[in-house]
Parts: sequence; structure tokens; C-alpha cells
Amino acid sequence: MQQTVISARNIVKHYGERLAVDGISFDVSEGECYGLLGPNGAGKTTVLRALYGYTPLTSGSISVLGMDIEVDHRRIKHLMGVVPQEDNLDPELTVLENLLVYARYFDLTGTEARRKAEELLDFLHLADRKANKIRQLSAGMKRRLILARALLNQPRIVVLDEPTTGLDPQARHMIWQRLRQLKHTGTTLFLTTHYMEEASQLCDRVAVLDLGRMLAEGEPAALVRERVGEEVVEIRAPGATAEGLLQELALLGIPSERAGDTLYLFPADGRETVRRLMERHVEQSRLLLRPATVEDLFLKLTGRGLRE
Repeated sequence: MQQTVISARNIVKHYGERLAVDGISFDVSEGECYGLLGPNGAGKTTVLRALYGYTPLTSGSISVLGMDIEVDHRRIKHLMGVVPQEDNLDPELTVLENLLVYARYFDLTGTEARRKAEELLDFLHLADRKANKIRQLSAGMKRRLILARALLNQPRIVVLDEPTTGLDPQARHMIWQRLRQLKHTGTTLFLTTHYMEEASQLCDRVAVLDLGRMLAEGEPAALVRERVGEEVVEIRAPGATAEGLLQELALLGIPSERAGDTLYLFPADGRETVRRLMERHVEQSRLLLRPATVEDLFLKLTGRGLRE
């Protein structure tokens, strides 16, 4: 059986009067990629910061590799790599110097530190940039360098807060490839993301949070089948047209949601639903039948309204 490397029990975090995390529990196994999904303010980053000892809990407990985060946070940090959401590289140093300076926190110096740094630069396709200053790097290169820095101490667990935010598709896919390689070597990954495709690509299990509470947890594809279904039909239907269709869909027993000028249908049989809609003179150009996704799961659980 796989070892449980992270165990959270009934964790609660208040910031003054605001409740950021409301009694959630979860376990993460060795070599697993576990993802937290949720809108802004859901509590994802608070959980991450508590996990690596940056934010103390109001109540509850977290153990990492059998150690209590409140008691053993220094030992835990030596076994963990952290990729923060913000860029906190030293702009006055070169790429290689950023790694060599950071290596000192883990008692890596001299030849060993340089060897490890250069291995990681090669692993993340940055070897030809080692003499560059940080300002000479693209956003994707900076994120890869922050990941390289997080791996210097050969961590058993890597915590990633929005690891590919703001990156172009090429850079995002490159980082996903490297993270999958880490997972295949037994490294445990714990991440937050707003990219639903990222969760599908990387995560063995996800937890959907909203307002500090856990709404669902499980393997992404299984959650989609259970909570959404196999298929989704989208209909572009403005105004009164949408109201009429909603009434008809209710009579047909087809679950649906409305967001602006689009209706989202969650039928048992997508093709049959499209056929029925076309019989009711809904133009084919306004219909889209597609597989259900993690994004559908996310929106169904947390709502389609904009969060600020």
C-alpha cells in the first residue's frame, strides 16, 4: 500500500472575522498528484501556506511525512520544495547564482551545489540561460527556474501554487511534462490551479473548494461522470428564446443551467437531445455537443457567477 505523506484533519483558519478554511480534511499518498480547485477566495492558497508552515492554523492538524507541521515545520521544509505563485527570484543575480544562493539553505555548497543546479537547469531546458540575469528571462523561463529552485533539495513533496499562471501553451505543456516526470520518480505533488486542463493533465485526485469548504473530492474523470455526466450540450439562446427552451427542457426532464446567452444541458443521451432540439427548430449552428470536462464539474459545483 502507498504511504500517506500528508494528512489534514478538520483544519480551520480565521483571518480576524473572516473564515478562510472551514474544517476540511484530506490525505495524500506518496507519488500522488493532488490538486485543489476553487474560485478566488475559496481557501486554496491558505491551505498551501499552512501545509509548508507559513500560515498557522486556527484549529485542526496537518501531518507531513508523519511529523506535525506545528512542531516540526523546520524539518518538514527540508523535505519539501515550494513553487510560490509570485515571482520571488533575485533580479540582481544570474540564473545559476539564484540556484547556488538558495542551495545554501539546504547546506549544499561548492561542487555539489553547482552539479545539482546544472542538472536541474538541464532538466528544465535552461542550461543555455545560466549566465543570464533574471530580467532577460521570459515568464515561462522564470517559472521553470522557480521549479528548478524548488527541486534543489531533492524534496519528497513539491507544493505548487498556480504553477503555470500567465504562461503561453508551449511553456505550460513543458512544465506539465517535467511535473509528470517527477511524479513517475515517486515525488508527491500538491498543487492549486485555475486551469482545469492542468488538473486533468496532472492530478490523480482533486478537491473542489468553495468558501473554505470541500464540495467534492476524487479522481477527476470519475467526479465528472458522477456530478456532470458524459456529455454536455451548449445552446446559444438569447433572451426570450432561452426562457422558452428552459420550459421545454424541464418538461423533457433534461437538467440545464443558464449563463448569459448560453444554456448548458446535461443529458443522458447527447445525440438524442440534439435531435429533439432540432425538431423544435433550434438551428444546428447554435448547438454544440461535446464531452463533459473538469471545467463543467468546477462550474456546476461553484457556480458561473464572476468572483472578485
